[in-house]
Amino acid sequence: MTITFRNRTEAGQLLAQKLKAYTNCSDVIVLALPRGGVPVGFEIAKALNVPFDVCVVRKLGVPHHPELAMGAIAANGVRVLNYDILNEWNISDRIIDKVSAKELQELQRREYSYRENRPPLNVRNRTVILVDDGIATGSTIRAVIALMRQQKPKEIIVAVPVAPCSVCKELQAEVDKLVCLKIPEPFHAVGLWYENFSQTSDDQVHQILKKSTTIANAV
Repeated sequence: MTITFRNRTEAGQLLAQKLKAYTNCSDVIVLALPRGGVPVGFEIAKALNVPFDVCVVRKLGVPHHPELAMGAIAANGVRVLNYDILNEWNISDRIIDKVSAKELQELQRREYSYRENRPPLNVRNRTVILVDDGIATGSTIRAVIALMRQQKPKEIIVAVPVAPCSVCKELQAEVDKLVCLKIPEPFHAVGLWYENFSQTSDDQVHQILKKSTTIANAV
């Protein structure tokens, strides 16, 4: 196995090269999944010269194994469940609801923290590029896709540096376009394909959002 990306910034720059056709398009926006997707998405939005924002989503982790996603939630009551995981771990509706309630609190905290008084970007009849730093089970990106579908965009594109083959095949049927730079087999975990996969902090997200606003105002 070889390291593919130095860090999230480089991953975003490489993805931007694959999305050059959307440069300066007035109906294109980039939405990144906090926190790890934010530095990736920022590089794409900056290179394409299009608006940038976050789309907050929360993974529903299996109790005692929080890194394993049994589903995810997003705004407007969106909840996507991974029934293979639920059945394998014999997880009850009560546990799902308990974990969902806890993650909803964090989702609302992040929405307020990142967005402050800014309304979300309007995606209706626009091309939306959804960005994360990688996909493992696909639960979180599916929750965002479901949220976007409610808002009637013209086109949904998912752009990620790395994801497993099985998830890529499934997502290709769910969105208009999938851009994935690395589809390794075996996959193992997103972080293995980065030299630096240190956690993105809330402060870093705030700094990037402030920087993106400055760039947008200057254009």
